[in-house]
Amino acid sequence: MKRLSSRAVAAITNAALALVLAVVGAVCFLPAVSEASGVRDKVYYRGSSEDGVSLMFNVYWGTEQVYGILDVLDEYGAKATFFLGGCWADDNTDCVKEIARRGHEIGTHGYFHREHDKLDFSQNLEEIERSARFLHLAAEREIRLFAPPSGAFSDDTVNAAEQLGLKTVMWSRDTVDWRDKDRELCLRRATEDVKGGELILMHPMEHTLAALPAVLQYYRENSLRAVTVGENIGLGAE
Repeated sequence: MKRLSSRAVAAITNAALALVLAVVGAVCFLPAVSEASGVRDKVYYRGSSEDGVSLMFNVYWGTEQVYGILDVLDEYGAKATFFLGGCWADDNTDCVKEIARRGHEIGTHGYFHREHDKLDFSQNLEEIERSARFLHLAAEREIRLFAPPSGAFSDDTVNAAEQLGLKTVMWSRDTVDWRDKDRELCLRRATEDVKGGELILMHPMEHTLAALPAVLQYYRENSLRAVTVGENIGLGAE
């Protein structure tokens, strides 16, 4: 039998190594299949409005900033959705009522900011229902939306929310304003290449409030409307 030259052996070895690396790389970069993969079609990551953009404020702190945000929204004739934590709302009932009085949408953000992907169905049901019930009583509004804290959810989370008549909402872009305390960053993340249907996550932070007039002015100048999540995803106005 004819023996292969050392050059041929090296070529074959390199080709085999390249194939192994390609297979390993493909496996490593495959998207992870989460427990929630079966319900992702029930979760909203963006809306369907052609010209509507939704600012979503997740609230467990920042009561003073919430009042400031309401004033700026009024100034621009804009509407927003406030996902309120139940334990915050319990201590700030007057603010909850003011949000509702000014015509904004209220959704639940759970009661104790728990990691909902680590809760079973009954625990999810209890945590979400407790908050939704309190917000309904405080705001005298139907609660139709649930935003899982930290964006963590499982099949049990979405199914529990659905049993309570709530739509589960995530976001299309995150300003990460809770971490990056920078007005210009917040402004850029809320406006750069923004399109109708976007769901934009914010929090009641001082720099977020400072950026908000410029955000809303940008939408106005680019023929975009600041609308509630409910309107954006097709639930209609409350």
